[in-house]
Amino acid sequence: MSEKAAGVQIISEVLARQNKEDEEEKLTDDEEPRVCGVCGDLANGYHFNALTCEGCKGFFRRNIKRSNQLRCPFLNKCVITKNSRRSCQACRMRKCQASGMRKDMVMSDEKVQERRVQIKKNKMPNSPVELSFQQEKRIQELLFGHRSTFDSAFSCFSSFRPMDRNILPVNTHKQTASKLFNPLTECPRNACSTASISTTEPTSSPSATSCSSSSSCFHSSIKKQEHHIRNGVENRCVFTALPHVADLTTYMIQNVISFSKSLQDFRSLTMGDQISLLKGATFEIMQIRFNMVFNSKTSTWECGHITYCIDDAVRAGFQPCLLEPLFRFHHTLRTLGLQEEEYVLMQAMSLFSPDRPGVQHHSLIDKVHENLALTLKTWIDCKRTSPDKHLLYPKVIACFTEMRTMTEEYSKQILQIQDIQPDTISPLIMEVVSKGSYNDL
Repeated sequence: MSEKAAGVQIISEVLARQNKEDEEEKLTDDEEPRVCGVCGDLANGYHFNALTCEGCKGFFRRNIKRSNQLRCPFLNKCVITKNSRRSCQACRMRKCQASGMRKDMVMSDEKVQERRVQIKKNKMPNSPVELSFQQEKRIQELLFGHRSTFDSAFSCFSSFRPMDRNILPVNTHKQTASKLFNPLTECPRNACSTASISTTEPTSSPSATSCSSSSSCFHSSIKKQEHHIRNGVENRCVFTALPHVADLTTYMIQNVISFSKSLQDFRSLTMGDQISLLKGATFEIMQIRFNMVFNSKTSTWECGHITYCIDDAVRAGFQPCLLEPLFRFHHTLRTLGLQEEEYVLMQAMSLFSPDRPGVQHHSLIDKVHENLALTLKTWIDCKRTSPDKHLLYPKVIACFTEMRTMTEEYSKQILQIQDIQPDTISPLIMEVVSKGSYNDL
């Protein structure tokens, strides 16, 4: 026999010997009796940290969830066997716990349902994605909170100061003009690009019916404001549309606060974290809601009986560094064709942002944010049918980045407008944009 053949024979003998030992060990294991630690019946595995039969497993799971306390009709010394285990539930439960069965290992009905769904998905890898019970429940809570705090017809928006769409002469000194128009020169060129901005000519009618798609028209409104200020004609009102826009903003902020307080996850947070989240997210949630009434064809916001255009924001004192990216944002978000469920999930994701200044319990809020993000992605995967639906989620996430930048600019411009035209903006708006504590919630 050659050396190579001898080596092969030795390896074969070793493998055969190992296989024989494995079979003997398996036979020994199979012959070893497996007895339920509660009733002595044949056990089929470990359940809730103890070796039990299927019957005692089900008994423990059912009774651990019950609120009523079990009582022994005898002396709490009943012998629990396979035949007598149904005669005394109290003693059987005590023996379950004595054998090591643990209450904290029993899953809730919701968790059991989610596990069953997951097992079903694993068995059918090509099956469509489904929302879990918890995700469905979360969406319903958000829809209820949104619908009870946002009326797209703005029927509850009343007792506001009238909209004045005239650009009036104003009283100002060189210092006031410098305060107003310095932001124009300070804006970085990439922030104030020549993007298409739609406007309407000033009108006394409360409804703006159409807007042109020209950047020059937008900047002409800014030029008119600057021209009148530098004329030095006396008038107390610099920004004619500001009183009305301030009232509209205050109304929206109050609704955003009500929406937030309708959510259980928000109410469970400390007051300090509630304040920090609201101060960071209010402007973003307002814009998400305004987008739901934005008409991309006419470039107007159709808020019930009043229709607004970008010129109204100019007449309220806001500058291109905010208005140009804001206008692009509304066009971009509207083209995604979001459903109501996707809009409310966006609002909640914005609200539960753990990186807001002043947040203390980052991990807790981050967990809520991750669950919301996963719910949005799952919703898109199972409800959308277009072939490019996988692109929708990253596009929505990109919108959050845009809003972060605009939020900072909005706060900056509100403070500048307040300096020029004091006592017009409500204290609630000032609290939202300020860096101090939010005491009026």
